[in-house]
Amino acid sequence: MDLTQLSTLASQAKNRSIKSLFSIPVQTELSFTESSRAQQFSLSSAGLYLDYSKQNINEDELTALLTLAEQKQLSAKIAAMFSGQHINNTEDRAVLHTVLRASDETRKKILGKQADEVIQTEEHMEKIVDDVRSGHLLSASGKRYTDVLAIGIGGSYYGIKVALSALHPFHCTGIRVHVIANVDGGAIQEKLSKLDVDTTLVVVISKTFSTQETLLNAQAIKSWMLTSPSDGAANNTIMAKQWFAVSTNIIKATAFGIDEKNILPMWDWVGGRFSLWSAVGLPLALAIGNENFSRLKAGAREMDEHFQVADFRQNMPVLLALIGIWNRNALEYSSLAILPYDHALRALPGYLQQTDMESNGKSVSNNGEKLPWSTAPVVFGQEGTNGQHAFMQLMHQSVDIIPTDFILALNGSSKYLEHHKVLVANCFAQSEALMQGKTLAQAKEELQLAGYSANEIDKLALHKEMKGNTPSNTILMETLTPKTLGSLLALYEHKIFVQGVIWQLNSFDQWGVELGKVMGNEVLAVMDGQSSEDLSCSTLNLIKRFQEQSTIVK
Repeated sequence: MDLTQLSTLASQAKNRSIKSLFSIPVQTELSFTESSRAQQFSLSSAGLYLDYSKQNINEDELTALLTLAEQKQLSAKIAAMFSGQHINNTEDRAVLHTVLRASDETRKKILGKQADEVIQTEEHMEKIVDDVRSGHLLSASGKRYTDVLAIGIGGSYYGIKVALSALHPFHCTGIRVHVIANVDGGAIQEKLSKLDVDTTLVVVISKTFSTQETLLNAQAIKSWMLTSPSDGAANNTIMAKQWFAVSTNIIKATAFGIDEKNILPMWDWVGGRFSLWSAVGLPLALAIGNENFSRLKAGAREMDEHFQVADFRQNMPVLLALIGIWNRNALEYSSLAILPYDHALRALPGYLQQTDMESNGKSVSNNGEKLPWSTAPVVFGQEGTNGQHAFMQLMHQSVDIIPTDFILALNGSSKYLEHHKVLVANCFAQSEALMQGKTLAQAKEELQLAGYSANEIDKLALHKEMKGNTPSNTILMETLTPKTLGSLLALYEHKIFVQGVIWQLNSFDQWGVELGKVMGNEVLAVMDGQSSEDLSCSTLNLIKRFQEQSTIVK
């Protein structure tokens, strides 16, 4: 079985309705019984429940995908990742974000002596949180911290952002945490308007301490802190006491003015978009406390263990990945909608855009050859029910079929129980509506019952027809907690890894991000008066208009 053969395998599926799969009798050990598809195509693990029965796939097709996973040596690849082999072949690195949430015994087994550094960093991070929370660690002016400003971008930003909003009910330290990534003066101005120099702790997150956007923002915040009125604290004291960094580049971080004892390490075997579990998570821990941060990691560890030992037919990340492969390469659907029906998870679609598309948005194999098949889907989404009044119109009535992941906590975090009941009803109804649709005959009957004339029915019926047959997963958790959030994030991490294995690409580099950075520096050079033969006349003309009309230049 090869990926190029999946389209042929799916020829029957392309012409059948998902609804029909629910009426197919299921053979048990003794006899054929009425369909129990919902039970067959669902499973629970690590505090999560996955229902994939609304996918356009039958048992034989799923078996073929499981065989494909075995042929691609998925078990060996999983073992290779968890054992620290250098599976990031283009950068010759291990991929070991999972070790950050593993037991100390596992860390020592995998990392050897470096495990001590990981454990010490974790202890250092916990001490910072405890000292800030207790008031033992004060600002340069001797005041308790009220706010933390985290500066990063990409993986140094998205993980913190999604977890901060998801775990808002678990903010327990009294510290308000803000994140800044956008290299836009408006974003900086908005953040700083809410902060006080004398009570703000800053965390700069940059592996190399050379990321343009992060350093530009850090410099602006540094200038604000050192030029704003304060209670008489010296500038060097402010930098020494109120600034922390997470970076591998101690020389650059200290040159910036950050005290070396306030620099927490990163490791080249932790990719940015998988780094929340490291000291990158310090701003989050400052909001939710060490205990809740440990629970977050515990949930991820539970999913890690399930992923490593469960049979593929009952392995949640593997099944989620194979279903995605089926939709992308067999049924040839190019998008994936992430619809969390939970206001707390509103940042999750953006987080998964990065982790999925930056990881697998590639067209070259591990061996450096052009791939003959499509890879990562276009990921987008929004919290429910807002999406129902926006892009879901397209999902129901355009010609495009967009597979969807619905995500829901069965118990809400607010006191408004009726609101949550309506939210749950909308989530379940949308997955059903996307699958069932509405036929032309149903539309006509509906209009007739509403009292429309025959002429009006002919005019309106087509407008009310909906194609249906849109596949979806539903992921449930009893309650959104640090532990279940950890499980959810790890589930998608592993799903993305499995798909990279099947697509035969490296999910852990991101060379495509570099080109824009390089050309951004070239454009800046032209703005500063240098010439360029590499930029198009279009870009040169845009630069000229900027120079003519921008108040910065004048």
